[in-house]
Amino acid sequence: MTLDPVQLRVLGSLIEKEIATPENYPLSLNSLISACNQRSSRDPVLDLTEDQVRQALHALEEMGIVTPVRDARVPKYEHRLRTILNLRRDEIAVLCLLLLRGPQTPGELRARADRLYSFDGIDQVQATLERLASRTPAADPNAAPATTEPLVVMLARQPGARENRFAHLLGDPAQARQLQESPAQTAPPSAAQAIGPTALAELEARIEARFEARYEARLEQLAERIQGLEARLDLLEANAAQA
Repeated sequence: MTLDPVQLRVLGSLIEKEIATPENYPLSLNSLISACNQRSSRDPVLDLTEDQVRQALHALEEMGIVTPVRDARVPKYEHRLRTILNLRRDEIAVLCLLLLRGPQTPGELRARADRLYSFDGIDQVQATLERLASRTPAADPNAAPATTEPLVVMLARQPGARENRFAHLLGDPAQARQLQESPAQTAPPSAAQAIGPTALAELEARIEARFEARYEARLEQLAERIQGLEARLDLLEANAAQA
Protein backbone atom coordinates (compact mmCIF):
# COMPACT_ATOMS: atom_id res chain seq x y z
CA MET A 1 0.00 0.00 0.00
CA THR A 2 1.69 3.20 -1.22
CA LEU A 3 -0.21 6.47 -0.89
CA ASP A 4 0.72 9.97 -2.06
CA PRO A 5 0.79 12.96 0.37
CA VAL A 6 -2.76 14.09 -0.43
CA GLN A 7 -4.17 10.59 0.00
CA LEU A 8 -2.29 10.27 3.30
CA ARG A 9 -3.75 13.56 4.56
CA VAL A 10 -7.29 12.58 3.52
CA LEU A 11 -6.97 9.19 5.20
CA GLY A 12 -5.44 10.61 8.37
CA SER A 13 -8.19 13.24 8.63
CA LEU A 14 -10.93 10.63 8.27
CA ILE A 15 -9.38 8.47 10.99
CA GLU A 16 -8.96 11.43 13.34
CA LYS A 17 -12.52 12.69 12.97
CA GLU A 18 -14.00 9.20 13.35
CA ILE A 19 -12.34 8.88 16.77
CA ALA A 20 -12.35 12.48 18.02
CA THR A 21 -15.75 13.69 16.75
CA PRO A 22 -17.87 10.60 16.01
CA GLU A 23 -21.04 12.69 16.09
CA ASN A 24 -19.90 14.45 12.89
CA TYR A 25 -18.67 11.30 11.14
CA PRO A 26 -18.76 10.19 8.27
CA LEU A 27 -17.54 13.44 6.71
CA SER A 28 -19.00 15.40 3.83
CA LEU A 29 -16.60 16.64 1.17
CA ASN A 30 -16.57 20.18 2.60
CA SER A 31 -15.95 18.90 6.14
CA LEU A 32 -13.15 16.68 4.87
CA ILE A 33 -11.48 19.58 3.04
CA SER A 34 -11.60 21.64 6.26
CA ALA A 35 -10.13 18.72 8.23
CA CYS A 36 -7.31 18.26 5.72
CA ASN A 37 -6.45 21.97 5.77
CA GLN A 38 -6.63 22.38 9.55
CA ARG A 39 -3.98 24.71 10.94
CA SER A 40 -3.59 22.73 14.15
CA SER A 41 -2.31 19.15 14.58
CA ARG A 42 -1.02 19.04 11.00
CA ASP A 43 2.56 18.92 9.74
CA PRO A 44 2.94 20.18 7.15
CA VAL A 45 -0.05 22.52 7.00
CA LEU A 46 -1.67 22.13 3.57
CA ASP A 47 -4.10 24.13 1.47
CA LEU A 48 -5.75 21.41 -0.60
CA THR A 49 -8.35 22.24 -3.23
CA GLU A 50 -11.66 20.49 -3.73
CA ASP A 51 -10.33 18.80 -6.88
CA GLN A 52 -7.29 17.44 -5.04
CA VAL A 53 -9.42 15.96 -2.27
CA ARG A 54 -11.90 14.51 -4.78
CA GLN A 55 -9.09 12.83 -6.72
CA ALA A 56 -7.60 11.41 -3.52
CA LEU A 57 -11.02 10.08 -2.47
CA HIS A 58 -11.50 8.46 -5.87
CA ALA A 59 -8.11 6.72 -5.63
CA LEU A 60 -8.77 5.57 -2.06
CA GLU A 61 -12.19 4.24 -3.11
CA GLU A 62 -10.57 2.20 -5.88
CA MET A 63 -8.21 0.69 -3.30
CA GLY A 64 -11.16 -0.11 -1.03
CA ILE A 65 -9.73 2.05 1.77
CA VAL A 66 -12.53 4.66 1.68
CA THR A 67 -16.21 4.11 0.96
CA PRO A 68 -18.94 6.68 0.25
CA VAL A 69 -22.10 6.79 2.36
CA ARG A 70 -25.04 7.85 0.23
CA ASP A 71 -27.92 7.64 2.71
CA ALA A 72 -27.74 11.38 3.43
CA ARG A 73 -28.66 14.49 1.47
CA VAL A 74 -24.96 15.16 0.90
CA PRO A 75 -22.55 12.29 0.08
CA LYS A 76 -20.26 11.46 2.99
CA TYR A 77 -17.11 9.37 3.31
CA GLU A 78 -15.68 6.89 5.79
CA HIS A 79 -12.44 4.90 5.93
CA ARG A 80 -11.97 1.14 6.31
CA LEU A 81 -8.27 1.10 7.20
CA ARG A 82 -8.71 -0.44 10.65
CA THR A 83 -10.63 -3.37 9.17
CA ILE A 84 -8.32 -3.80 6.18
CA LEU A 85 -5.14 -3.83 8.28
CA ASN A 86 -6.69 -5.57 11.32
CA LEU A 87 -5.58 -2.84 13.73
CA ARG A 88 -6.26 -2.36 17.43
CA ARG A 89 -7.54 0.96 18.78
CA ASP A 90 -4.13 2.00 20.09
CA GLU A 91 -2.50 1.05 16.79
CA ILE A 92 -4.90 3.06 14.62
CA ALA A 93 -4.46 6.06 16.95
CA VAL A 94 -0.66 5.99 16.62
CA LEU A 95 -0.85 5.47 12.86
CA CYS A 96 -3.26 8.41 12.58
CA LEU A 97 -0.83 10.73 14.39
CA LEU A 98 2.03 9.66 12.16
CA LEU A 99 -0.10 10.24 9.06
CA LEU A 100 -1.08 13.75 10.15
CA ARG A 101 2.12 14.99 11.77
CA GLY A 102 4.98 12.99 10.30
CA PRO A 103 7.80 11.28 12.25
CA GLN A 104 7.51 11.56 16.04
CA THR A 105 9.06 10.17 19.21
CA PRO A 106 7.10 7.93 21.61
CA GLY A 107 6.92 10.86 24.05
CA GLU A 108 5.42 13.15 21.43
CA LEU A 109 2.93 10.49 20.38
CA ARG A 110 1.78 9.93 23.95
CA ALA A 111 1.30 13.66 24.57
CA ARG A 112 -0.66 14.16 21.34
CA ALA A 113 -2.83 11.03 21.55
CA ASP A 114 -5.24 12.12 24.29
CA ARG A 115 -8.16 12.79 21.94
CA LEU A 116 -7.59 9.50 20.11
CA TYR A 117 -6.45 7.00 22.74
CA SER A 118 -5.40 7.21 26.39
CA PHE A 119 -1.98 5.63 26.83
CA ASP A 120 -0.88 4.77 30.38
CA GLY A 121 2.73 5.71 29.66
CA ILE A 122 5.49 5.89 27.11
CA ASP A 123 6.16 2.17 27.58
CA GLN A 124 2.70 1.42 26.23
CA VAL A 125 3.31 3.68 23.21
CA GLN A 126 6.62 1.92 22.63
CA ALA A 127 4.91 -1.48 22.74
CA THR A 128 2.34 -0.30 20.20
CA LEU A 129 5.07 0.96 17.88
CA GLU A 130 6.96 -2.31 18.19
CA ARG A 131 3.86 -4.29 17.19
CA LEU A 132 3.31 -2.06 14.16
CA ALA A 133 6.97 -2.38 13.17
CA SER A 134 7.23 -6.15 13.61
CA ARG A 135 4.17 -7.38 11.74
CA THR A 136 5.11 -10.59 9.92
CA PRO A 137 3.53 -12.39 6.97
CA ALA A 138 0.56 -14.57 7.84
CA ALA A 139 0.63 -18.33 7.42
CA ASP A 140 -2.19 -18.04 4.87
CA PRO A 141 -0.53 -17.57 1.44
CA ASN A 142 -3.71 -15.90 0.19
CA ALA A 143 -3.60 -13.15 2.81
CA ALA A 144 -3.21 -9.63 1.43
CA PRO A 145 0.34 -8.25 1.98
CA ALA A 146 -1.09 -5.01 3.41
CA THR A 147 -2.53 -6.94 6.38
CA THR A 148 0.85 -8.33 7.45
CA GLU A 149 3.60 -5.94 6.34
CA PRO A 150 5.24 -3.60 8.90
CA LEU A 151 3.46 -0.25 9.14
CA VAL A 152 6.04 1.86 10.99
CA VAL A 153 9.81 2.09 11.09
CA MET A 154 12.25 3.51 13.64
CA LEU A 155 14.36 6.30 12.18
CA ALA A 156 17.97 7.18 12.79
CA ARG A 157 18.33 9.25 15.96
CA GLN A 158 18.85 12.95 15.41
CA PRO A 159 22.03 14.52 16.82
CA GLY A 160 21.48 15.46 20.46
CA ALA A 161 18.08 13.74 20.63
CA ARG A 162 17.19 11.44 23.53
CA GLU A 163 14.56 9.41 21.70
CA ASN A 164 14.28 7.83 18.27
CA ARG A 165 11.51 8.99 16.01
CA PHE A 166 9.12 6.64 14.21
CA ALA A 167 7.53 7.09 10.77
CA HIS A 168 4.68 5.28 8.99
CA LEU A 169 5.29 3.14 5.91
CA LEU A 170 2.14 3.92 3.92
CA GLY A 171 3.86 6.53 1.74
CA ASP A 172 6.88 6.52 -0.57
CA PRO A 173 9.14 3.57 0.40
CA ALA A 174 12.27 5.32 -0.92
CA GLN A 175 11.60 8.36 1.26
CA ALA A 176 11.04 6.15 4.31
CA ARG A 177 14.35 4.35 3.71
CA GLN A 178 16.14 7.69 3.38
CA LEU A 179 14.69 8.89 6.68
CA GLN A 180 15.63 5.62 8.34
CA GLU A 181 19.24 5.68 7.18
CA SER A 182 20.13 9.39 7.39
CA PRO A 183 19.92 11.29 10.69
CA ALA A 184 18.65 14.81 10.16
CA GLN A 185 21.04 17.72 10.64
CA THR A 186 19.79 19.86 13.44
CA ALA A 187 20.74 23.25 14.82
CA PRO A 188 22.11 23.68 18.35
CA PRO A 189 19.41 23.11 21.00
CA SER A 190 17.10 26.07 21.50
CA ALA A 191 15.60 27.23 24.79
CA ALA A 192 12.43 25.29 23.98
CA GLN A 193 14.40 22.10 23.37
CA ALA A 194 16.23 22.55 26.63
CA ILE A 195 13.10 21.70 28.65
CA GLY A 196 13.07 18.20 27.13
CA PRO A 197 11.21 16.69 24.17
CA THR A 198 8.51 14.98 26.24
CA ALA A 199 7.64 18.04 28.33
CA LEU A 200 7.62 20.25 25.22
CA ALA A 201 5.34 17.82 23.37
CA GLU A 202 2.94 17.72 26.33
CA LEU A 203 2.83 21.53 26.44
CA GLU A 204 2.16 21.69 22.68
CA ALA A 205 -0.58 19.08 23.04
CA ARG A 206 -2.37 21.05 25.77
CA ILE A 207 -2.28 24.23 23.70
CA GLU A 208 -3.52 22.38 20.61
CA ALA A 209 -6.31 20.67 22.56
CA ARG A 210 -7.67 24.04 23.70
CA PHE A 211 -7.47 25.45 20.18
CA GLU A 212 -9.09 22.37 18.66
CA ALA A 213 -11.95 22.47 21.18
CA ARG A 214 -12.82 26.01 20.06
CA TYR A 215 -12.32 25.00 16.41
CA GLU A 216 -14.64 21.98 16.72
CA ALA A 217 -17.29 24.04 18.54
CA ARG A 218 -17.25 26.59 15.72
CA LEU A 219 -17.57 23.83 13.13
CA GLU A 220 -20.57 22.40 14.98
CA GLN A 221 -22.23 25.84 15.03
CA LEU A 222 -21.67 26.21 11.29
CA ALA A 223 -23.01 22.69 10.67
CA GLU A 224 -26.18 23.53 12.63
CA ARG A 225 -26.66 26.72 10.61
CA ILE A 226 -26.22 24.80 7.35
CA GLN A 227 -28.74 22.20 8.46
CA GLY A 228 -31.19 24.97 9.32
CA LEU A 229 -30.74 26.58 5.91
CA GLU A 230 -31.20 23.21 4.19
CA ALA A 231 -34.44 22.64 6.13
CA ARG A 232 -35.73 26.08 5.08
CA LEU A 233 -34.76 25.34 1.47
CA ASP A 234 -36.62 22.02 1.58
CA LEU A 235 -39.70 23.82 2.94
CA LEU A 236 -39.57 26.47 0.22
CA GLU A 237 -39.20 23.79 -2.46
CA ALA A 238 -42.16 21.89 -1.03
CA ASN A 239 -44.32 25.03 -0.96
CA ALA A 240 -43.31 25.88 -4.53
CA ALA A 241 -44.26 22.39 -5.68
CA GLN A 242 -47.69 22.68 -4.10
CA ALA A 243 -48.36 26.12 -5.59
